[in-house]
Amino acid sequence: MQKIIGAKKIGSRELEFFGTSLELNIGDKVVVEVEEFQTIVEVVETESKISKPAEDFGKVLRLATDADLSKYESLEKKAKKEVPLFKKKSLELGLMMKFVKAEYSLDSSKILIVFSSEERVDFRQFLKELASMLKTRIELKQIGQRDEVKMLGGVGPCGQPCCCARFLKDFEHVTVKMAKVQSLSLSPTKINGVCGRLMCCLGYESKMYEEQLSKMPKVNSEVETPNGIGNVVYNDILRERVSVKRKAEGDTIVVEEFELNQIKGYGEPKKEETQVKTNEHKKPEKQEIKKFDKKEKQQKPQEMILGGEKKVEDNPEKESKNEEGKNKKFNNKNKKKFFKKNDKN
Repeated sequence: MQKIIGAKKIGSRELEFFGTSLELNIGDKVVVEVEEFQTIVEVVETESKISKPAEDFGKVLRLATDADLSKYESLEKKAKKEVPLFKKKSLELGLMMKFVKAEYSLDSSKILIVFSSEERVDFRQFLKELASMLKTRIELKQIGQRDEVKMLGGVGPCGQPCCCARFLKDFEHVTVKMAKVQSLSLSPTKINGVCGRLMCCLGYESKMYEEQLSKMPKVNSEVETPNGIGNVVYNDILRERVSVKRKAEGDTIVVEEFELNQIKGYGEPKKEETQVKTNEHKKPEKQEIKKFDKKEKQQKPQEMILGGEKKVEDNPEKESKNEEGKNKKFNNKNKKKFFKKNDKN
C-alpha cells in the first residue's frame, strides 16, 4: 500500500513529500526521483497526513547504500567546482545571473543550475555553450530573492535565523501599510530583510494592530478628556493609552496622556450596540405576547345583543350549526304544506 512520507534533502531545511510502499524509519536516507532527477533525502515523517494521492509526489526508489552516499558527495563537490565556470561564461555573454546552487542527479544524467536575477534572462546561448562543455543535460531554474534566502539561509535584523529558512512554507503578501499601522519607521534599512524585500514578520501582528486601532480615536481628532477638550497627538496601541494636546490657562499648550477608558465614547461598548442587544432580548418577548393575545382572542366568547341584553355564546360554531338546523326544519315544513295542497286539488 502506497503511503506518503516527509523528507528533507541533506543540508536543506525545506520539507518535501514522497510516495512509497517501503517500511521506513525516521533518519533513514533514501534515493528518490522527482521529474527524472535522482537525489538522496533523509526521512523526517514516516507517514504524513495529506489528502493528495501518493502518485502526485515523487517516488522513493530504494534505501541509500554506502556507494550511493559516496557518489552523492563526489557529485556535490564536482558541482561546486563548476559554479565559477558558470559565472565566467555568463559574464562573457553579458548575462546578469547570480548562481545560487548547482546539483547533479545521482545517475549523472542531468545537472540542475539554480540562479536568481532581477530581470528576465535569455539563456539560450548560455545553454548551448554549457552543454558542449559538460556533455550532459542541463536544467536552469530561476528563483526570486526571497527564495534565494530561503535556500541559503541567513540572519535577520532581529539576530535570529530568517523565518523563511526556519519554518515558513509559503510567502504571504506584505505591504508598507502593515508597517504604517504598527507605527514603524519606513526606512528601508528598518523594514527590509536580508533579501531586500519587506520583512515577512510585518504581517504576523498587523491584524491585531488594526483591531486595536479601530477601538482608538484617530490622530488629530477632537476628543473629550477629564481635563477638557483636546486633539489626539499619539496612540499607544499596546498600552491602550492616548496622548492629547489641549489648551491650558492662558496661551500654554499641554500634552497629557490618558487611558482609553478616560476618553469619552471610547474604551467601552457603544450605546447603539447596547441598544441593539436589549432590542434583541425584547423581540422574542413581544412575539410571545402577540401569540398569546391571538390565542385569547380565539378563546373569547362572542357576544350578541338581543332586546338590549347581551347574550353570550361560548361557541360560535354551535351557533352556526343551530341556525343551519332551523333553516332545514323550516324548509321541510314548507315542502309538506306544498304537497298537501296538491293532493287536495
